[in-house]
Amino acid sequence: MSSAQQKVQQHPAFQQAQAKAHYYLAQLDKELSKYPVLVSLEQRTQVPKAYAFIGAVTLLTLLHFVNALAAPVSNLIGWGLPAYLSFKALESPGNDDDAQWLTYWIIFGFFNFAEGFALRALLYYFPWYFSFKTLFILWLQLPAFRGAQMAYYSVLRPVLAKCHRTGPVRSFSNDTVTAEGLRDRVATATTE
Repeated sequence: MSSAQQKVQQHPAFQQAQAKAHYYLAQLDKELSKYPVLVSLEQRTQVPKAYAFIGAVTLLTLLHFVNALAAPVSNLIGWGLPAYLSFKALESPGNDDDAQWLTYWIIFGFFNFAEGFALRALLYYFPWYFSFKTLFILWLQLPAFRGAQMAYYSVLRPVLAKCHRTGPVRSFSNDTVTAEGLRDRVATATTE
């Protein structure tokens, strides 16, 4: 090691930055230890989960810079983790996480539907659209922000409430459905 490298490594600012980096890596490792999949991956690959996480985030960020890959990466981020967490929410006994992911899928679906109409214009006027979309999707997903619930209750719910039919709702209590009963239901529904 050269004397210049030793001087840099012995400088108080370098040592302070190195200590902070170790602290944040330890915090990230502690947070990632909550996920058994990541712990198992670390044991199988012998790569620390914090480094694997930072590498995956860096790779996804770099793929955003390749314009042809920006849309699939953005949609993968919007679908992959939420699908897994939705599955876990369905298997858990409580309903709080079910509401979080149900509202997420409503907002995500509505957003993708609306995006389909205006994608060319968005890409023309906003070349970094998929980066912003990915940040928006992360805001919707992350439990710290509860973005999906916020967007649902402040934007989508008032719109859907206006569209919802306020007339009487017919209830059919028959457990078995016959062809004649189905014809009656269709006839009743079309006359209203």
